[in-house]
Amino acid sequence: MVFTIPTILSVLALSLFLFSVGYMVIAIGGVLIFGRRIRKEPPASNDLSVTVLKPICGIEHELADNLRSFCRQEYGQHQLIFGVRDKNDPAIPIIETVIKEFPERDIELVIDDQIIGSNYKISNLANMAKYAKHDVFVISDSDMRVRPDYLTRVAAPLVNPKVGATTCLYSGLAASGIASRLGAMFVNDWFLPSALIPTMFGKLTFCFGATMAVRRTVLESFGGFSALADFLADDYMLGRHVVEKGYDVALVPYVVENIILEQDLKGVFLHEIRWARTIRSVQPGGYAASVLTEVFPLSILASIGAFTLGASSTISLLPIVVALGFRLVLHYSVCRGLTSGNSCGAWLIPFRDLLSFAVRIYSFCGTKVLWRENEFVVLADNRLKVAK
Repeated sequence: MVFTIPTILSVLALSLFLFSVGYMVIAIGGVLIFGRRIRKEPPASNDLSVTVLKPICGIEHELADNLRSFCRQEYGQHQLIFGVRDKNDPAIPIIETVIKEFPERDIELVIDDQIIGSNYKISNLANMAKYAKHDVFVISDSDMRVRPDYLTRVAAPLVNPKVGATTCLYSGLAASGIASRLGAMFVNDWFLPSALIPTMFGKLTFCFGATMAVRRTVLESFGGFSALADFLADDYMLGRHVVEKGYDVALVPYVVENIILEQDLKGVFLHEIRWARTIRSVQPGGYAASVLTEVFPLSILASIGAFTLGASSTISLLPIVVALGFRLVLHYSVCRGLTSGNSCGAWLIPFRDLLSFAVRIYSFCGTKVLWRENEFVVLADNRLKVAK
């Protein structure tokens, strides 16, 4: 065989595809194992007092129902704090209505525009923390929805003094429309399986923003929210600080629901660019290696490579057939084991995967991200800088 450039590229494409098939096998196994753990592992009772910090900015889809799910927790002593930065935030009337619906709950609305860094969400959390009554903080985004046993499950591992923080995976629940389905598929088919991989081969060293529970003393040991105030990946940094202080981060066998409403493909693309550039800034090596999660786009390149190397048309199409088969298995494994059962449209898999590949390529073409209608530049150390 003469090693021309087309030959080398073809062999490379085939090799990457084979490695991506290996990833799919591991990912499917991880999803099945974690799903079994969720079903079989009962929530452990505990007597920890908890303050839930819920940062809010604007009106999320079904915001009231999301907040109500946190007000219906079957848990002991706990406090709910909803926080906004702007006194004119349109979410305030919704929050006040929800608070009135649960007079028996310890719920407080904090409105405070003080800024401690370029990450406005962390500023919001720092403002809320001033009013926290308890020594365990549970932080959850406003687009998340949970079941009544959520706090019981999330707080339980913190009974172990070696555990400094707990975190949860989240699944995507599409509101309506093709764009929302594509957004949910990104969470379910890409994020969920890939997030489980580190837990299969070692200890978790970061948190997922959907849920982060941390003891107040642990948070204060590395500088509190101020230590996170200028970082885009505040969840990643919180987990890293916890581990650096000698504590473990525990992944709770529980999946919260992320209610996803995307207006159009542009919105999907911009959200995923932010996620991609966030990951690239904190884990550049891992992000580069995660190209192996793109089994369908790699199968197309592998098919072209096989044909270039002299394979027949039928044989050359085999990588695509194999890739689609694995993708379907992964898709339904996640939907049936880790989500509420909404498949989000398996027929969208080819387009969803090509969109992910486009996001991956474009993520290397700049450092700007759009977050809550504010444009930032992501610096090399993951710090945020307001774009000029």
